[in-house]
Amino acid sequence: MSSRARLNAISVFLFAAVLLPGRVPAQPAEDTKAYTGAGCAAPVDGYFENEVWAKVGAQTCLECHKAGGDAEDSKFVLKDPVKTQAASRGETLRYNRDQFAKMAIVKDGDQSRMLLKVVGKLKHGGKGVLKPDSTGYRILAEYVRRTADPAAMARATAERAAIVDRDATPFFDGVIMLDDRKLLRRVTLSLAGRLPTETELAAITKDGRKALPALLDAVMNEDAFYARLREGFNDVFLTVGYDGGAELALSYEHFSKSRLWYQKYDLSAAGDAKAQTQARYKLAADYREAMFGEPMKLIEHIVRNDRPFTEIVTADYIMVTPYTARGYGVFDDIKSRFKNPDDPFEYIPLKLKQLVARTRDDDQDSATGFYPHAGILSTFQYLKRYPTTETNRNRLRARMYYQHFLGVDVLELAARVSDAAAVTAKFEVPTMQASECAVCHRTLDPVAGLFQDYWKFEGVYGKRKGGWFKDMFGPGFEGEDLPTADRWRALQWLGERTAKDPRFAVAMVEHVQYILTGRRPLLAPKDIDDPMFAARRRAYTEQRRQIEAIAVRFARGNFNLKNVFKDLIESEFYRADGVATVLANPQRRAELDDVGVCRMLAPEQIERKVKAIFGRPWGRLNDQLAMLYGGIDSKEVTERATDPSGAMGAIQRILANDVACKQVALDFSRDPQDRRLFPKIEPDVVPGSSAEADAKIRQAIVYLHQQILGRFDAADSPEVDRTYQLFAGVVTDAAERKGIEKQETYSCRQNLEKPVPDPKYTVRAWRTVVTYLLRQHEFLYE
Repeated sequence: MSSRARLNAISVFLFAAVLLPGRVPAQPAEDTKAYTGAGCAAPVDGYFENEVWAKVGAQTCLECHKAGGDAEDSKFVLKDPVKTQAASRGETLRYNRDQFAKMAIVKDGDQSRMLLKVVGKLKHGGKGVLKPDSTGYRILAEYVRRTADPAAMARATAERAAIVDRDATPFFDGVIMLDDRKLLRRVTLSLAGRLPTETELAAITKDGRKALPALLDAVMNEDAFYARLREGFNDVFLTVGYDGGAELALSYEHFSKSRLWYQKYDLSAAGDAKAQTQARYKLAADYREAMFGEPMKLIEHIVRNDRPFTEIVTADYIMVTPYTARGYGVFDDIKSRFKNPDDPFEYIPLKLKQLVARTRDDDQDSATGFYPHAGILSTFQYLKRYPTTETNRNRLRARMYYQHFLGVDVLELAARVSDAAAVTAKFEVPTMQASECAVCHRTLDPVAGLFQDYWKFEGVYGKRKGGWFKDMFGPGFEGEDLPTADRWRALQWLGERTAKDPRFAVAMVEHVQYILTGRRPLLAPKDIDDPMFAARRRAYTEQRRQIEAIAVRFARGNFNLKNVFKDLIESEFYRADGVATVLANPQRRAELDDVGVCRMLAPEQIERKVKAIFGRPWGRLNDQLAMLYGGIDSKEVTERATDPSGAMGAIQRILANDVACKQVALDFSRDPQDRRLFPKIEPDVVPGSSAEADAKIRQAIVYLHQQILGRFDAADSPEVDRTYQLFAGVVTDAAERKGIEKQETYSCRQNLEKPVPDPKYTVRAWRTVVTYLLRQHEFLYE
């Protein structure tokens, strides 16, 4: 099993019982009895948990020795936490330890059968999985030795517990948390694209983090939050990235008369032929933008109305606008429901009727007369974004389903086949008969079969002629077959089970974490010979504990996604801002490597931040320049860059120079009460002219640090002193030169509200300061 799969397996320990009553998988009868030998004398010992299970059991044995695995009929069957009703990690670990202990004492001659099997001796379907000189084998050998000597095992357990108690450091010990005002600024910029208001700052200053939940509730009612929500979840689902024009999501077979409605729309009122052509181009562009936007608008509708977020897989409706409704051919039936029937971007929920084909050969089956909507799963845009082929057979869709909605990367379920040609020659149907293939396909193919009615390669509805493939595992989900009566609503059937699967809640928490931090959750470390394995595992375990706890509250709170945002924002992982001292211990550094938020802002975030601070965006980080700055197009480029390149550094310098050039003189041209950057200082204040002048300059710098960098520095702090020296140095250098221009550079004084003379070079010195601040880490990162 992969790190990602194991990550999600562990994630449901705390709440599988809450969501999955009665779903304990059947085990062989002889394995259901608890082993009562030497290994069970005490609670789960540290050696089993941290060595045997973490480094061997979870990484090597669980892949096959579990219900549904290739070795499910053996006498050594472990519990996969994903499919257990265990209420705690300890219960599951005790069960698995019992299985190891029972196997460890069984001998073949004078050797442990377990040690013989793992190196490929005796009859072992998995053949050799560990080498005799490997770390994993030595761990098992030591466990066998301890199991054979209960007294030694008890002593070792006690000694280890004492060491752990003596040396354990609270995970966040020495970690500095964000000042509450900085936390509020991070949140409002991240979720609403604005700086905190004076009222919000006053509330957080007065009540601290106790005021945060109410403030977050207000932020998450702003339209800007929903724009950010759509942007963030498109980074996950990438539905705006499907090939072709947006209207091609609607099949010719079912929407031939309506999908290109804009080509025949009466535009005579627009004017002459040229004006009509331009109007038609805009009509088509707006229609396409509205069509692309439907899946993310569904997410917005669910969150805005505090509906259960499970509706992203169960909603029996889609979102449409007046323009897309025309594409579906239903506008005349629902136009009275729109506030403005001419607004291309007013979205309302709609339940489509079953699809009727142009030739009647591809009429959609429906027991209700309606299209069997299943949230995003059944939207034409999602199906179009992840199409199929004759050889792929919907497996791409199945893989993306597991990744998007359950957080499992199916491609990592088993090791890659080393000799595909040999496997193909040996088995008639390798995906069903070869163990190295079936371990993935037993999971993947049933879900692929649930998409079988969306067979058209372009991604739209249409059954496969001749029926579904027989050389694949039949349609179903996690060992449950699709009932024949539910064939017409297969995706609804899948969505219903997805909503009840504990992995769903965990995956949604992970998505929100990605939106807030730009980082995927940690994976369980795999290299057991890594000297940092213990530290990385502790970091992983602590992060999993947080995600699990939030997922529990998410599920119990009727799947209200806003609660996930609030919980993650208040968590130590999000609020961490550094460490109190330099960490000399490399183990401790590895443990804390993934705490806090430290990511380069995406192009869209940079533009919003510039607008929040200066009143207008830079306006250039779009299209190709945005891509060059690490953005995505949701098609070929689907992951945002996390590390700056040389080109990005150049763009950062251009942005700093350009924004400072346009904004500094402009700000001074306004009345003081209207200024965003310099409300309490004028250009005639020169450094060194008086103590009062220097104090004013320092206070102006304090204000700039707060506005641009989010710092709350004292006027005599080293940071303010550094900026002051820059400002004073520029003014001094200018005073020593002859014949300098008495006003700002021509390109920087355009669109001023009134002239701003600059005889002392102070305006340009302030421009230098703003340029310097815009190139700081605190501005470019969060």
